[in-house]
Amino acid sequence: MSRICQITGKQSMVGNNVSHANNKTKRRFHINLQTKKFYLPEEKKWVTLKVSAAGIRNINKIGVTEAIKRAKEKGYIQ
Repeated sequence: MSRICQITGKQSMVGNNVSHANNKTKRRFHINLQTKKFYLPEEKKWVTLKVSAAGIRNINKIGVTEAIKRAKEKGYIQ
């Protein structure tokens, strides 16, 4: 599975390493992904998601069911 947050859709960015001599080489900026288990009380089951730190804060704010519903609408979760 790729490094994409299943709640926010965030993914790695591409940039440059810049040396003191101003030489530029490509690098990747990875997001802070965590594999977390969340409990869905409506379905009485646990769900494992790969979420970024921003995704965890989003789930804490709006709730796991609403966050999963919004992510499915945007196509981040099948």
